[in-house]
Parts: sequence; C-alpha cells; structure tokens
Amino acid sequence: MTSHDEAKYGRITPMLEALERLVRCESPTEDLDACKKVIEIASDIAQEVLGKPATILDVNGRPVFWLGAENPEIVLLAHLDTVWPHGSFTPLWSVEGDVARGPGIYDMKAGFIQALFAMKNLEGSVALIATTDEETGSATSKDFIVELAKKSKAVLVLEAAIDGKVKTGRKGTSMYQVTVHGKAAHAGLEPEKGINSTVEIAQIVLHLKSLENIEHGTTVVPTMLRSGNTTNTVPDKATLDIDARSFSQDELLRVDKTIRAIKPIHAQARIEITGGLNRPPLELSATKDLYDRAEKVAAAMGIKLGHARVGGASDGNFAAEAGAKVLDGLGAVGEGAHSKNEWASVKALEERSDFLHAFVKALLND
Repeated sequence: MTSHDEAKYGRITPMLEALERLVRCESPTEDLDACKKVIEIASDIAQEVLGKPATILDVNGRPVFWLGAENPEIVLLAHLDTVWPHGSFTPLWSVEGDVARGPGIYDMKAGFIQALFAMKNLEGSVALIATTDEETGSATSKDFIVELAKKSKAVLVLEAAIDGKVKTGRKGTSMYQVTVHGKAAHAGLEPEKGINSTVEIAQIVLHLKSLENIEHGTTVVPTMLRSGNTTNTVPDKATLDIDARSFSQDELLRVDKTIRAIKPIHAQARIEITGGLNRPPLELSATKDLYDRAEKVAAAMGIKLGHARVGGASDGNFAAEAGAKVLDGLGAVGEGAHSKNEWASVKALEERSDFLHAFVKALLND
C-alpha cells in the first residue's frame, strides 16, 4: 500500500492491508493446501494484531482457525474458503475509492478481518472460529459447528450483509444428483433399439418446475446437466444436479419425497438418486432476540442496521438447528457474492468491526 493510500484511509489501513493478504492467498475449497495456507496467514495476522497466534485445528482433515476461549459462550463464526478457482478472478486485488475487489472479499474474507479486529480488548468467553469447507456444504465441519453451537449463548456469523442489513432468515437447502441409465444404440441406423437417457432426463427437468412454491420461497432448480458421449449415439447415461431451497422445512421434506419418487418413462430405464437435505432453514425464532439486541447497540452508535431474509444458506443454519441463538450477515458491506462483481466497502470495515466489538461486549455483559 502506498503512502497516499495510508493518508487516505487512515485507521482503516491496517485492516485493508490484512484483508489484502488474505485475498491474495487464493483459497478455493477444493485446494486443501491453499486452505491450509490461508489459515496460516490468518494466524500470522492475529499474531500481529492481537499479539497471539490462533490455534490451528485439524477437523476431519480440514484446517480450522480458532482464536479465543476454549469453551466460548459467544462464537464468531467465519469461513476462509472461496468459490473461486485459482486465476479465475482478475485482477486479484484492487481498490478504487470505497470499493475493494478480489476473490472471496465479500464472501467472506472482509467479514473475518472485521471480526479479528473486533477481538481487540475483548475480555470474556468469546472465540473467533473459521472453517475451510463452507462453500461446498461444510461436510467435514458440520458436526464440529453443531457441537460448538450447543454449548454457546450466541453464534454470530460473519457472512456478508445484504444492502447493509444483517440476516435474520435463510433458506434451507437440499442438493441432489439424478442419474438416468438408458441403453446405447446407433442414432441413425436403429435408434429404436436404444433407451434415450436425454429424453428421460428432459422429462424430469420439466417436472421439477411444478415443485416450486412461491408462498414459502421454495425453488427447485435444475443446474448441471450432462448426457451422451457421441453425436451419433443414443445416450445411455445422463446426470442432472438439482438445487432445492425453501424457508420452510416442511417444504424441503415435501420436495425430497417427490424427487425420490421419480420414475422413468421407459420401463427398462433405471434412475439413481443421490444427495438430500443439506442445511435446515434459519428461522426468525432463532434470530429475533439477537437482532433486537443488535439493533439497540447499532442505534446507540448511529448505525442504521435493518434485517432481511435471503435465499443463500450458511453455517448459521446448522447452529440454529442445534438450538443456538444466531445472527447472520454481520460481515462485509458490499455485494456480488460468487460473481465477477464481488466487492466490499473499505469505509465499512472499521464501522462494522467497531459495531461487532460493541455488540459482543454487550452480550458478554448480559
């Protein structure tokens, strides 16, 4: 960072420099070595900012950052993996005015940095914890998060804010893969001897649209579709990935039952279904108490908070299922999660960090 930047950003400079180090360490979930590296860098930053490094845990083969109390009543929950493959986001780092860009900056490396700096001079039963498999469903860290949540008074999730608002509701998610096994045949000479897996999977795609429910925000979205091997062969295999989401757990169960009951059109085709429910919904019953408390703290600081329900899921869903009080979206202000437009507000780094510090302090004093 140049001396001009330091003069311009003042007290924000250390936060911005720390954020740049994290963002420049690309950490796609699938790259375990990269995820280990970003956790090491985060620990180094903790040493510089707070005078002590993090404990780096191995949770089912994945690195986890842990800084603070051994049995925390207040958990600041983050993740440092991203959806971006190496080299897919360019430039890797840039700052123009209030806009800082880079892979994972909004989702959610800025939120982690805000939380790390919020830990300054916090005394009490609080810990900042960051996992590295959230973007692919938290398969290795789910049980770890659930156990943490069961013992905590509050779980504060550092996912990004939405239009500056915290998140008091999230959809639950289900992920499926449907595979149709047909029979290959020459597409020109004797197509009637084949069983066309593409035709079979197409009927399933059309059926999925009927499962949506606007009232409950239920969406059932066919995503990745793969079929066939050559242009002149009746395809004998097709696979379809499905993303289902809803604010209602009953709706997710309804969709699950219907998808598992899908039958082939052709009597000799075979359908294989894998996957299922991933994260339960995060409902207002788990977030209202903490939001009311947060709103009072924010108002006293002159911050307009606000809250929203969103379609994306987070590890906060698991924490709420475990019975913890949860508040999500306490991280970066900006927009563009998982998009080329991903950015985080520079000026909001300090403001949101100071707010989080005051909020945690208030919870510890309750």
